[in-house]
Amino acid sequence: MAREGESAKPKARHFAGRTGTATMGPMQPLTLHAEHAALGARFEALSDAEVVADYGDPLVEHAALCSTAGVLDLSARGRFCLTGADRVRLLNGQVTQDVKALAPFTGCRAAFCNAKGRLVAEAHIYALQDELLLDVEPGATAALLARLEHHIVADDVQVVDVTPFYNLLSIQGPAAEAVVRSAGWPSALPDAPLRVVQAAVPEWGDVYLIRRSRIGGAGFDLFVPNESTATAYAALYAAARVTGGRAVGFTALDWARTEAGIPRFGVDMDETNLPPEAGMERDAISYSKGCYTGQETIARLRTYGQVTKALRGLSLPDSLADLPLRGDALVREGREVGKITSAIRSPRLERNIALGYVRKECNAPGTELLVRRASGETFPATVVEIPFR
Repeated sequence: MAREGESAKPKARHFAGRTGTATMGPMQPLTLHAEHAALGARFEALSDAEVVADYGDPLVEHAALCSTAGVLDLSARGRFCLTGADRVRLLNGQVTQDVKALAPFTGCRAAFCNAKGRLVAEAHIYALQDELLLDVEPGATAALLARLEHHIVADDVQVVDVTPFYNLLSIQGPAAEAVVRSAGWPSALPDAPLRVVQAAVPEWGDVYLIRRSRIGGAGFDLFVPNESTATAYAALYAAARVTGGRAVGFTALDWARTEAGIPRFGVDMDETNLPPEAGMERDAISYSKGCYTGQETIARLRTYGQVTKALRGLSLPDSLADLPLRGDALVREGREVGKITSAIRSPRLERNIALGYVRKECNAPGTELLVRRASGETFPATVVEIPFR
């Protein structure tokens, strides 16, 4: 595997070819910490990484996501690559989607499961020219690398953590395409969801641009070399400001993805869930591919019946002073029938909403439930369709 600085091969135009020796500590600060601080950022920890919570006014940032564009630094997320001749075969046996079916420079959403079909991680997988790139939640990389390496016996596969070498920036919102073009993107944009375009951008280096919506609308992710991330971010930020957009932190992003009914791993789905319970059968499960870890359970669910519970939207009383917490029970006729996972005061809808799992016999839109706090207090909730309208 090529190491940075080697002369045996031409200058690498891919992720794994940039790798060298990296020292990974217990808490990874953002490469652009100083740049974000200069914009008034307030930081917080997410798993083992630093994120920008907000830049002083998450409501204004959320409005930018909905009406113009928000520039996000998502470099806290995990990203790693698989290289080698057997990379596709190895990964295909570990995830719910059909990696073999990916054409070069296309991607898919997938789940890693345990032997019982329970979720271990969610990933977006992109087939690049000579490698597979995975984008995962913060803190998930180490366990997934260990799992994949455990299954490498005599295979020609290398698993490489690329977080020290490529950062992840994102533009989300209706003006996302205009921002990317104005910032200096030199070639055609990806023409379909999860399509990838690689380009050498002046002063940025080799960049991978992906059409990726994180809040249910227009959006792009950019994988940018570490050493040029500040230059790329400055260009994207300046282009966003021209449209009325701005820098956006994790709080506003989380509100917007909740409004769109998009579950987040570790919050709205975890090791207690089967992928179909979280709605992943729509875009993250192949029922025609070969064997993978957890397939037997997931295939049986499809063959013999629906899951016993499913993720649903919930409308809550606007009079609530304190929103329910993750894990608060959902009750019908005195019996617990589900649990809350996320709850927010929606800035876009101007009402209280939540996501939660509800048993199949009472999760149709319009069903009236009660939320029961740990204190025993109850209040009403109504099952609604997602995304929230």
